[in-house]
Formats: sequence, C-alpha cells, structure tokens
Amino acid sequence: MAFPFFSRTRNAIAARCADDLATKARLRYAPFYHAMEAQQGTHIRLDGRELIMLSSNDYLGLSFHPKVIEAGQRAMARWGASPTGARVSNGSRAYHHALEQKLAAFLGQEACHVHAAGYLSCMSGIAAFAAKGDVVLADKNIHSCLWDGIRLSNATVERFTHNNADELRAAARTIPEDTARLLVLEGVYSMEGHTAKLPELLAVAEEFDCFTVLDDAHGFGVLGREGRGTADHFGLTEKLDLIVGSLSKSLGSTGGFIAGKRSSIEYLRTHSKHTIFSAALAPAQAAAAEAALEVMQTEPQHRERLWANTRRYTAFLQSLKLDTWGSETPAVPVVVGSKERAYRLWQLLLEKGVFTVMSIAPAVPPGKDLVRTAISALHSDDDLDRIEEAFTYAVKRL
Repeated sequence: MAFPFFSRTRNAIAARCADDLATKARLRYAPFYHAMEAQQGTHIRLDGRELIMLSSNDYLGLSFHPKVIEAGQRAMARWGASPTGARVSNGSRAYHHALEQKLAAFLGQEACHVHAAGYLSCMSGIAAFAAKGDVVLADKNIHSCLWDGIRLSNATVERFTHNNADELRAAARTIPEDTARLLVLEGVYSMEGHTAKLPELLAVAEEFDCFTVLDDAHGFGVLGREGRGTADHFGLTEKLDLIVGSLSKSLGSTGGFIAGKRSSIEYLRTHSKHTIFSAALAPAQAAAAEAALEVMQTEPQHRERLWANTRRYTAFLQSLKLDTWGSETPAVPVVVGSKERAYRLWQLLLEKGVFTVMSIAPAVPPGKDLVRTAISALHSDDDLDRIEEAFTYAVKRL
C-alpha cells in the first residue's frame, strides 16, 4: 500500500539535495574536502603535488612530535582501538581519568571531562547548563558549535557586538534580576584571529552575576603561562565558571574537554545528553593529548618558534598591504572582500604550492570574504620563504 504523503516528503527532500545551488557551486569550484595523500609535518601531498600546509590548527606542531606519536601507539596496543561505549556505562577507562586530572590541574580547575570531539564539549558546555527561562548572552562571533548548544538549551539568547563590553552591559541590564544568565565567549576567535577583551567583558559578567563559559580552543597552548590559555594570559582564570576546549589544535590529537568546579563537571555528567549518549574518547587520542600536554610544559621552544613565525608572517602580509583583520594570534585571515577574490587568491596560492582554506559569506560578514591561514611552530624558514614567494605571486595577479 502506498503512502503518498510520506513519498512526497521524502522526494521533496531528495530533490532539495539534488538541486542545492550551494552544493553544486562547491563541487564545481572544489575548494573544500580535499583528500591529502600524505603528510609529514607542514608538508602534504595532494593530487601528486608536494604542498605546504598553511591552514592547519596544529599550532605547536605536536601532532608529529615523536613522544606524542609513541604515546598513541602504546595506548592502542594496550587498550585497543576504541572503548566501544559511552563513559556513563562501559566506556570509562583509567586513561580518561589520567588525562582529565592533568588537564584540570594545568588549567587551575577542580575537575575536567573529556569528549570524543571538541564540538561535543562546546555544545554541552552550553546545552547542559542553560535551560528554558534562562538568558544566554553571546558574542555575535562565537563558533557554530556554541550556537548549536544555545539552540539545544531552549534558553533565550541576547547577542552583542563582537568584543563590545558596553553592548554586553546594556543587554544584561534588560534581563530581570531573578533570571539566570550565562555568558559565552571565545578566548581566541579563529576566523578573525582576535583575542577576547576578557578584562572588560568579565567585569560585566561579575557585575550581573553571569555563569561564564569560555571556549578557548584556539587560545589553549598558544597564550598564557606554558600555554594555559587566554584567561591565564590576562590573569583571570578564577573569574570563569567553565573552560571548554579542543584536543585537536595545540595538543595535536582529537577530542575536547570541559574544565571547571567539581560540582559543575558532575552536573554535566548527570544532565548532558552529549556526554551520556556519545562514545568515549579513544585510547590513542587520549594518550596523544596527555603526552602533548607534558611536552607543552617541558619544551617551551615550540611556542617560542610559533610566535617567532607568526611575527615574521604577519609583518610580511602587512608589507603587501593585505588586510589581516587585526589578527593578534597565529590564526591569520587574509581578507579580500568578495567570494570571487577569495577563490582566486586560494587558487593562486595553490598554484604556487601553498594550501589554504577559503571562508566566504555567510560564514563571514558580507565584504569580509577571506582566505584562512594559520602558522605552526613546524613551519621552517624555508617554508616561510616559499609562502612569501607564493603571496607575492598571488597579489600581483589578484
């Protein structure tokens, strides 16, 4: 027996997928979803060509550190490929606890929980704590994972202009005193390369008694003492309720974490669907992150090299009169102002052996179409020479 209603619904969705203009444009111009054939540090092979990677978030270059690789290999040999279960049931292992304890201690927090993806950590950092009737105060430029967490929380959201403490204060004043408030910020905004104006923003949060969540995925490992992050950089760690972050950037692994007071982390473990119903972090990922955390603290030369490379690179881009959106970090956008120019710049750099990533509207504001670049401690002087040659070539042809 046929069910016409369900058939039409299914076919309408299938037709939407088949006719989607954005997908057709992506497939035609092919700037995304490239499958690298090989990689060694910042050098990759794509379509048989050797290229320099200039868009990775491996800031400290630890994904290729021998100690990190060896730790992952040992963990897989001991524990297998996966815990094959959720933490709440059969998936918790001693290596999860070891990593959580070390992350919490490093960040100056009482407790920590690790997830299999940073996206999960960021979503649950909002969705598990805000609820219907609460108000979330959000910087307009926060990451998609945080917006997803806000939507899942069913809380009301008030947006304020990026890094604008006056707008945050004005929004907070409109909220009734008996309403719970959650403030969500990023430590480093990776699209722009900006650091959060934490002193001003956290002063407002304290004034209005906000529960404050900081996504420090791109600040962790880069800023602060030994890479403790943006809040440590400003000496404001104690002003935060939660620090969420990623294991897949400075730690060179995969996964995410949430750190805070023990009561908050235990509440998360009780109420977060993302935590309760998702598979646990794999042994190799946890061990690699734990080893990288140790390297961060014992080998400061990686962060020193990262910042030396960043200073050289940004100074060069400025000498070409390129717009870097005021980036203050190793995440350096090159803003060119239109989709067509962003695609052309990406294409020209690729021609000269440099791999980057495009970001175009609506992922960025209109007129801010850009090529995303990121510096790593692994970039050698020769790499930077080649990158500079590629940009010189590209700018002349834009």
